[in-house]
Amino acid sequence: MTIDAAAFKQGMRHLAASVTLITTRHRDLRGGLTATAVCSVSADPPQLLVCVNKTASAHDPIGEAGFFCVNILAPGHRKIAERFAGMDGVEGDERFADMGEWSSLSTGAPVLKGCPVSFDCRLVTKVSAGTHTIYIGEIVDLTLDASAHPLLYADGTFVHGELLKKAVQAA
Repeated sequence: MTIDAAAFKQGMRHLAASVTLITTRHRDLRGGLTATAVCSVSADPPQLLVCVNKTASAHDPIGEAGFFCVNILAPGHRKIAERFAGMDGVEGDERFADMGEWSSLSTGAPVLKGCPVSFDCRLVTKVSAGTHTIYIGEIVDLTLDASAHPLLYADGTFVHGELLKKAVQAA
């Protein structure tokens, strides 16, 4: 016996997570999506995983390119998060237009400027899991801004990591 999808989604609203932008480049076209299903796998070798819906426009390009970047978004990136979540109807390479400053690291995946951290990953494993594919990447490079705060998502809304930090300090 399993619960229905609506109950699962309602329950998951109570799991706060960093908002990330998963990006890749395949055949000179960039792709990306907003995701919260990201976590560390191993410190040695350094690996993380991302869960990507098989219907997402960036799903196949990530698997075909063999690399991706996990950009942990900052509060100032909310509009970018909304765009890459498909909230404005823009898809594919067009999502990168007129939003953010982009560069790349070792793999060539797009890296968004101003993130607390961006993990540049080489794809090492992919596992089919229901409606999603779990992509496991070995981190080959990163950018880090220790002074930046993450954008979080909880209970169906965006939350500034800086506000959460202040709340924890006050408790």
